[in-house]
Amino acid sequence: MGTLSNTKVKVGIVGGTGYTGVELLRLLAQHPHVELVAITSRKEDGVPVADMYPNLRGHVDLKFQTPEQANLEQCDVVFFATPHGVAMSQVERLLAADVKVIDLAADFRLQDINAFEKWYKMEHSCPDVLRTVAYGLPELHREKIAQAKVVANPGCYPTTVVLGLAPLVQAANTLVDTQHLIADCKSGVSGAGKGASVPNLFAEASDNFKAYGVSGHRHQPEIVEQLQNLHGAPVGLTFVPHLVPMIRGMFSTIYARILPEALEVDFQQVFEQHYAGETFVDVLPAGSLPETRSVRASNKLRIAIQRPGNGDQLIILVVQDNLVKGASGQAVQNMNLLFGLPENAGLQHVAILP
Repeated sequence: MGTLSNTKVKVGIVGGTGYTGVELLRLLAQHPHVELVAITSRKEDGVPVADMYPNLRGHVDLKFQTPEQANLEQCDVVFFATPHGVAMSQVERLLAADVKVIDLAADFRLQDINAFEKWYKMEHSCPDVLRTVAYGLPELHREKIAQAKVVANPGCYPTTVVLGLAPLVQAANTLVDTQHLIADCKSGVSGAGKGASVPNLFAEASDNFKAYGVSGHRHQPEIVEQLQNLHGAPVGLTFVPHLVPMIRGMFSTIYARILPEALEVDFQQVFEQHYAGETFVDVLPAGSLPETRSVRASNKLRIAIQRPGNGDQLIILVVQDNLVKGASGQAVQNMNLLFGLPENAGLQHVAILP
């Protein structure tokens, strides 16, 4: 679908009370080609959005509505910033009304239905829709996203790991050992969502640093599926996520062993060429050490390449804001592609320092 020439894209958000929902509102309220028409929440029905999120006062005049009141079929696109399982329960009704869908949950991220049902503990209710979905990583699937009706917004960890490894696993000639990849990843507490839980209490998460999901994490099959699609063959990945005591931000340190026949390759050049011209992927100069604060509140993902002692160990350092490029910003980037808008529209915010 091309851009709506004389009108703005009418946008609805299902589940607008969580962190990804409010981040969507922050970005879309300033988007030059968007009209926010509906935001749903059963619990907060009738409450002005700005009462819950005072940062949006003067920018968003909507009130929360129930899904029935919202009449989402009037929208051009609906974002689902909801728990897993909600989007697939409503997507067919919206598609029948010619409404495009961008799901920020995991309902459509995995093409392997058995893997989805194993990791998310629910039956997949619309496998026919799943087969038509575009995986919403624009740097890798831009053309397919532009033609899609449903976009599966990637998980936050998968965004960093897949983009961090794409130049290596996509290479025509194999450059690294793809059977022993390691992703050591850290996320701020907002990545766990807004729901109340003891591990996310201030007294539990502050002044603390811990690993979790070491025996298995639901983002692992998503990462592996995407890497295998790029590589055209099985890959082996050790993925260890950690929780760090900050609100937003993600840092993934990825280790790959260089194959003997690739020891003379200039890996800095490999990454620079692969991401040349990409607005939201910044390959830093050789020897750089990225920081999470360099991307806070922006849609930038920054990558640095290290090769200690010029040996056979390659280290890829990747930072992003888990709520922006890792979630809502990437969703807006996908919306821009869906409607033929400039890909950076509404996403040109500079990172916040200090």
